[in-house]
Amino acid sequence: MSIDKIQQGDNLTQSKDLVADNIEKLKQLFPEIVTEGKIDFTVLQDVLGEDIEEEDEYYRFTWAGKAQARREAHKPSTGTLRPAKEESVDWDTTENVYIEGDNLEVLKLLQKSYAGKVKMIYIDPPYNTGKDFVYKDNYKDNLRNYQEVTGQVDNDGNKLSTNSDSDGRYHSNWLNMMYPRLRLARNLLKEDGVIFMSIDDNESYNLKKICDELYGESNFIASLAVQLNPRGRHLDDFVAKTHETLLIYGKNTSKSSTMYGLEKTGKMVDEYDRNDERGAHRVLGLRNRNQAFNPITRPNLYYPIFICPETLSVSVIKDSTYTETALPETIEGVKTCWTWGKDKVTSDNHLLVAAQINNHWQVFRKDYLFDEDGNTALTLPKSLWNEKEISNDYGKKSIKELFNKNVMDFPKSKHFIKKLILCGTSPSDIVLDFFSGSATTAHAVSEVNSEKNSQRKFIQIQLPELINEKHLAFKEGYEKITELGKERIRRAAKKITEENPEKVKNLDLGFKVFKLDSSNIKGWDGNPEDLEANLWDAVSNIKKDRTEEDVLYEILLKYGLDLTLPIEEKTIEGKTVFNVGFGALFICLGDNLTSKVAEGIGKWKEDLNPEMCRVIFKDTGFTDVEKTNSVQTLKRFGITEIKSI
Repeated sequence: MSIDKIQQGDNLTQSKDLVADNIEKLKQLFPEIVTEGKIDFTVLQDVLGEDIEEEDEYYRFTWAGKAQARREAHKPSTGTLRPAKEESVDWDTTENVYIEGDNLEVLKLLQKSYAGKVKMIYIDPPYNTGKDFVYKDNYKDNLRNYQEVTGQVDNDGNKLSTNSDSDGRYHSNWLNMMYPRLRLARNLLKEDGVIFMSIDDNESYNLKKICDELYGESNFIASLAVQLNPRGRHLDDFVAKTHETLLIYGKNTSKSSTMYGLEKTGKMVDEYDRNDERGAHRVLGLRNRNQAFNPITRPNLYYPIFICPETLSVSVIKDSTYTETALPETIEGVKTCWTWGKDKVTSDNHLLVAAQINNHWQVFRKDYLFDEDGNTALTLPKSLWNEKEISNDYGKKSIKELFNKNVMDFPKSKHFIKKLILCGTSPSDIVLDFFSGSATTAHAVSEVNSEKNSQRKFIQIQLPELINEKHLAFKEGYEKITELGKERIRRAAKKITEENPEKVKNLDLGFKVFKLDSSNIKGWDGNPEDLEANLWDAVSNIKKDRTEEDVLYEILLKYGLDLTLPIEEKTIEGKTVFNVGFGALFICLGDNLTSKVAEGIGKWKEDLNPEMCRVIFKDTGFTDVEKTNSVQTLKRFGITEIKSI
């Protein structure tokens, strides 16, 4: 038994290979298409039969560069995320994550660790107005492109540029930016996950079309009108626009928990003006008022309901007590149908009551303000949101409360995002925003947790975009938008703590900061900065400017482990050993290692007794003799998966 060295090209040197993953799924679904380990597409066509589109003209949505954008979504990344403890808050305990970097590369890197774990995504991407920027992806080497954009490689300055509407590929540029990001984001959603996307008229149609393709038309939930500027934009032509669009898609809308209702507030509460032994309620007609639903279109919902005139109770069975009859018809005799079927009328009979109005029997259902547990009953969100608290004015107000100045131009209101969080998540879910901006989403998550005593977590991703020197934020000392975002989260946490000192004892108001970079390990780097020097430098496979913790978190990412897993550090025989996930993974990157270090790891593993255990060393960390002895030592403790980097 020996130590396997992880070489370039191994799946542990890069993000998830989505093409290989999908090919494996195809092989599982259609084993007959596999020939000597490869896909025979001729056989696949035979298997699919009539489901293959063979016509030249058919309904589809395409643009210049789409094929390349699709390929980019499936291309693995060799980059990594480097921890920045000094910029973080409550590093050792927090489960919140803030990532600086190009969201395309970061989304790739999160594919292993967070696939199927995110309940809600909210994004407020560039709207492609002709004045805002579009991420200029370089599909040949996005990581190198990112380093140039952020000034890590050369002095060419900020490579972000406006996408002028005079550009011949104005819409295509924007679509090529959005397509791979939305494709990767879908993988991160749970099966009952939901994505909310703010957009305006410039690209709302195109955004819906690519989401129809990526998420499926059947998973489209709604298009909401959100009033962000009640006064209207005075610089608009022809119509002063007051609202933006919010597009909502689910990953699988057949899951009943895709979206949740909202608590009833304001004028709606005033409608609950009746009381019985159960509590405050209102009554709603059981008849469907939409005349498109009638005995022809819904024959199972057109039937008589029988009424007891003394008690006003109802039944689907006529007898000596239930003598009166109600049909789903208007007073004028227009036939519609009931909103409930016979089975539901029987099972929820206690919620129904009859009344005679103008000699016409009608059936009503009781709608209670509070549920049976005493919580305010929920109602479906409406398609028009126009509360004053969700406007941009309140977005600016939140910023001014924290910074004493308006250091952001058009921040979304935290009340708007809080409303989305309540619609899209349960108390312990993960919320992702990969166009984080001023970190409104993180602020909103923290406030919802404080108000609802919940444990929602956030992941924020933001390009460290340079702030214009003429902007107030720059004059206040913020050179990059990421600096502003991180400071907002800190200040929001401080404000929550000051206002609710008792509530915050069990509240996670911290966040771990990570920064996108090339791989820490020379042999894994898909784009080494100095190939010739690296070829001659065999002293260490780890780059000189990288720390053991840098490598530790790269291993977590490439192994598909959560970035917020508990990590314990211990010194064994003078060498630092990291224990990840209570013994699931031990990492030692020291030099001059001996089998005594392996002995210490084995004993530590015995104390923790994990279900599975893996160990990783630095390949140049010990001599061949000590390497062999260490392997045998670990084997005595039942550890068989041992690798080196």
